[in-house]
Amino acid sequence: CTHRVFYNNAIKTSKYNIFTFLPLNLFEQFRRLANAYFLFLFILQLIPQISSLSWFTTAVPLILVLAITAVKDASDDINRHKSDNQVNNRRVNVLIDGELRNEKWMNVQVGDIIKLENNQFVTADLLLLSSSEPLNLVYVETPPNNRLDKFKGSLTLDGQTYALDNDKVLLRGCTLRNTEWCFGLVIFGGPDTKLMQNSGKTTFKRTSIDHLMNVLVLCIFGFLASMCTVLAIGNAIWEVNEGSVFTVFLPRESGAGAGLSAFLSFWSYVIILNTVVPISLYVSVEIIRLGNSFYIDWDRKMYYPKSDTPAQARTTTLNEELGQIKYIFSDKTGTLTQNIMTFNKCSINGKAYGEQNCKVDFSWNQLADPKFVFHDHSLVETVREGNPEAQAFFRLLALCHTVMPEEKKEGELFYQAQSPDEGALVTAARNFGFVFRSRTPESITVIEMGKQVTYELLAVLDFNNVRKRMSVIVSSPEGKLTLFCKGADTIIYERLHPSCNKLMEVTTGHLNEYAGDGLRTLVLAYKDLDKGYMDEWKKRHHEASTAIDGREERLDELYEEIEKDMLLLGATAVEDKLQEGVPQTIEQLAKADIKIWVLTGDKQETAENIGYSCNMLREEMKDVFIVASCWMAFFFFFFLNTTILESTIIHFTSCPQAFALENNLQLELLRTACMCQTVICCRVTPLQKAQVVQVVKKYKQAVTLAIGDGANDVSMIKAAHIGVGISGQEGMQAVLSSDYSFAQFRYLQRLLLVHGRWSYLRMCKFLRYFFYKNFTFTFVHFWYAFFCGFSAQTVYDEWYITLYNLIYTALPVLGMSLFDQDVNDRWSFQYPQLYSPGQLNQYFNKKAFVRCMIHSCYSSLVLLFIPWAAMHDTVRDDGKDIADYQSFALLAQTSSHAILCLDTHYWTAVNQFFVWGSLAAYFAITFTMYSNGMFLIFTSSFPFIGTARNSLNQPNVWLTILLTSLLCTLPVVAFRFILTQLRPTINDKVKNKVQKEVVPTPAPRRPPARRISTRRSGYAFSHSQGYGDLVTSRRFLLKRPIKSRPVLYIQTDSPLAQNQPQHYRTITEEAEEAQSP
Repeated sequence: CTHRVFYNNAIKTSKYNIFTFLPLNLFEQFRRLANAYFLFLFILQLIPQISSLSWFTTAVPLILVLAITAVKDASDDINRHKSDNQVNNRRVNVLIDGELRNEKWMNVQVGDIIKLENNQFVTADLLLLSSSEPLNLVYVETPPNNRLDKFKGSLTLDGQTYALDNDKVLLRGCTLRNTEWCFGLVIFGGPDTKLMQNSGKTTFKRTSIDHLMNVLVLCIFGFLASMCTVLAIGNAIWEVNEGSVFTVFLPRESGAGAGLSAFLSFWSYVIILNTVVPISLYVSVEIIRLGNSFYIDWDRKMYYPKSDTPAQARTTTLNEELGQIKYIFSDKTGTLTQNIMTFNKCSINGKAYGEQNCKVDFSWNQLADPKFVFHDHSLVETVREGNPEAQAFFRLLALCHTVMPEEKKEGELFYQAQSPDEGALVTAARNFGFVFRSRTPESITVIEMGKQVTYELLAVLDFNNVRKRMSVIVSSPEGKLTLFCKGADTIIYERLHPSCNKLMEVTTGHLNEYAGDGLRTLVLAYKDLDKGYMDEWKKRHHEASTAIDGREERLDELYEEIEKDMLLLGATAVEDKLQEGVPQTIEQLAKADIKIWVLTGDKQETAENIGYSCNMLREEMKDVFIVASCWMAFFFFFFLNTTILESTIIHFTSCPQAFALENNLQLELLRTACMCQTVICCRVTPLQKAQVVQVVKKYKQAVTLAIGDGANDVSMIKAAHIGVGISGQEGMQAVLSSDYSFAQFRYLQRLLLVHGRWSYLRMCKFLRYFFYKNFTFTFVHFWYAFFCGFSAQTVYDEWYITLYNLIYTALPVLGMSLFDQDVNDRWSFQYPQLYSPGQLNQYFNKKAFVRCMIHSCYSSLVLLFIPWAAMHDTVRDDGKDIADYQSFALLAQTSSHAILCLDTHYWTAVNQFFVWGSLAAYFAITFTMYSNGMFLIFTSSFPFIGTARNSLNQPNVWLTILLTSLLCTLPVVAFRFILTQLRPTINDKVKNKVQKEVVPTPAPRRPPARRISTRRSGYAFSHSQGYGDLVTSRRFLLKRPIKSRPVLYIQTDSPLAQNQPQHYRTITEEAEEAQSP
């Protein structure tokens, strides 16, 4: 037989260690084309026959670039090591030799039995052995990925083999909730866990600007080769026509002709014109991105004090992409909402309650939940006065549910509800005097206005997605038989007695008001039953429930039969509280022409209500049609005009596959969706969320962002160009997989409209200016070649060439790229339309690059020929000659500094310091290097002795510098001015308003407008089928050992030994579990 080797529970995401860092990092860096190219140049410079420049002109920049990149990579990997160590060193209790020992996660092995406590992360994939809850239930957060409901195995114990399935397994990545303790057997650890196996491959994300830069760099290489070829041909022609004249003082080596000279000249110009290839570009880009990332980390307006959570840029390479987002894919539960349900309003017997502002005092009820809040004293008075309809209303809420009670201390009740909605409704009944206290498979005990009443539970007519309602049949102590039912209004209305028509009209008006407020509504009804009929119905029910064939159909017929001619009691309105600022954020993002798609596992009714609450859907969207397909539900809503439909719902119901996401239908799906103003995708699994994102990425060529808070959003976050994690109620899995994180959805508008837009604007300005200054610098050498016999002589001093990008121009450009902004953050919020140029990629593209080259060509001609003409046949004030090569070189390179500040719009003290500091550094270094002392010490390296002091003391030299500067800048400024007047952009218009108006104050937060709706939630709560059978079974009454650990090995009456499922479920994405077969 074969024995499988299992991994331990340690995880590793780091790339290097102390020994492999240097070789691996250098290998990765030289895989970059620019770095490999400059290494090649450095080798060429070591060949005397080719190079006219010293080796250090290439070596110094290359070493600096490699060093800066290595430091950054080391810092990132150190953070990865810290993250790995933090996870691997978490502690957990492990059962060793009959006693619990506290061990590190990394030391946990397959086969260990571990104990988890409430709010602890699940250490590894565990086989659940026992828990503190009835029926060995375990409450956990959402499982983290798509196909985690499939697990098959077997357990052999004492010669007996038991089947294992997913109901008996806890998965790594979940968090234990509302469960005091549980024990589990480790079956998979570390890389073998389903979380690690299914979390998806982490891809290195690159921005659209990165891809464009790679293309441009390749084009630059081709352009460089073309220039060098032209100059090499020029050299060959010059050698043939003019070269023989110079052989007297420049003798040729034997056998060296024009061809060899041209060949050597080609490689010489490859070295001289190397500045056209931006070696420092990538490092500068990383520095800019890092700086803009710090702005996000330091932004106090994105700090959430309640949880002490600041915003965090977890990836520093994607900042400018935040300014180009076109599609946002958002989870619903926990992302748009708080996943906290509150009982806000209700309608009882035609009267609405919950409209008052004063808070109700529940001190009269000793069993009331102190956290429950309601605002209407009249309802309490109505109930306490004994109003039969009001008491029947809350009696129904206390009886018709599948909630499990827990009373750890006398009077301290805790409800374990499988959906937050059910918990809110039962808690409301509790506070109004109808306290659900306990249950058995045959009975439910309720404290009714201080008196204990035990009802016999005769039947539970369970919920499913087709019925959209739930009923219980109970017998009171007096023997009165009653059916209590709650469900979707459209479903309940069809089954009411005709005598309820008038009351139904009034209640419908209340439901419209509640739906207008975005509340999740539910209708309540009851029916008194005859004992003889009930006995006969129970007999038929037993026969149907034990039938082999057609069981479900026969039960449905019986349910339909008994659930008719009911009497209406009223309706409830539960609020799934939105996070603060969600409607305003969505409204702002929509104004910025960003499309928002909500991807959720919830049902249509729940998602639709949230859509209205969030301002994504509006009441004008009336016309609806449904197209049935498979597995998930997409809802498309859009306005109707003369040419297109206004509102559409395309509903994909349960099926084994998502046909709409297959290759032959993807494009049609996308075309339909893109006709819509709002898209809500329902009943989607985590993998399908990622597939929707990938479809948009594939066909729309637009920048996408995915935002979520749970582990089930990880695949979507990884699939999008930008992934944002919300650190909320569902743990940190989404945050750990994200590129950016914060605590509230409303911070997304600041991330995009302020930080994203500024980052994109700064990056584009930097790239335009960077290419402009480098091309200008290079073109001067190209034109000069026609005047030096194509001899590869440089215009500038080689030390100036070495320091040009490292010192003289680095800081002013970085200052502009880190601090520049067109308008401040308030104006950015005032005019979200400012965001649109980034979506259209207007600020930097191939056309902008060509314009930079044309501008550089003009500036280089000015920088060469104005100084040349001014120096030609010129003398000093004392009559001495000034027209020499070194003076000309100094004049040309000094004039090139005049274009440093051309694109800076927002001046700060730092910008001023960088610009003037760079000029001061230039003159200080120039005077030092051209001094007598440097010439005496390093004669061959500093030949420009005295040039600075002899040239820069002449007025005509300074006049030439001024003239050159004006000719470089004035035409550009004039062209931009004319363009602004004739074709102003949105930025130009807003800048003009900024100069005339005061800074706008933040808009006051307004309550959402009430809509008069005819479309309501078909069923308010995310509810799973099957819990009716659970609460009527005896399984949750099984006795379990609490403290005696050895019983784990000898217990024979446990569900595990009887091969019964030990259920656990999610409490945050219940709707997804409803899909599981």
